Amino acid sequence: MTIGGKALSLKIYGERLLTSLTTLPTPRGWALCLAVSAVTLATMAAIGFGTGLYHLTPTQPGLPLRLLTVILIPALGEEIPFRGLLVPGPGESRRPWLAIAASTTLYTLWHVVEALTFLPAAAATFLRLDFLTCCAVLGLGCAVMRLKTGSLWPAVGLHWLLVVVWQTWLGGVSALT
Repeated sequence: MTIGGKALSLKIYGERLLTSLTTLPTPRGWALCLAVSAVTLATMAAIGFGTGLYHLTPTQPGLPLRLLTVILIPALGEEIPFRGLLVPGPGESRRPWLAIAASTTLYTLWHVVEALTFLPAAAATFLRLDFLTCCAVLGLGCAVMRLKTGSLWPAVGLHWLLVVVWQTWLGGVSALT
């Protein structure tokens, strides 16, 4: 690839990200996101409760701070690179499912990297097959919403909601300590 080609690629990814952050779904797009979110939630619940990954716990303290930190990391911090940059918007690609597969795979593997590097306390959870399967389900759901609506915001919202619920009521805080 030439220098000009790299600059062109950076421009394309920059435009893709900017578009994903400045686009809101249409009413029909929001309805689609609601349906995708319901399927994603149901699938993750079946996996998580079925394997014991999720278990009801008393409300964990620190909810106000958690609401703020989770929107930054992981919601925005993971949605921007994995869906905002890697997943094309509607009509942007002739083979969007290849990008979605790559995005979902990289997103899932990112959790392995986190466990093996800077979140070793989470390794017991982050390296579980059921946890990684839930990551893949979430990644796929978020990617589909991004592809179909052009917006990153439904994916950010779903990601934020799921992590807050997991950390506050489903045993997720213990995975991080």
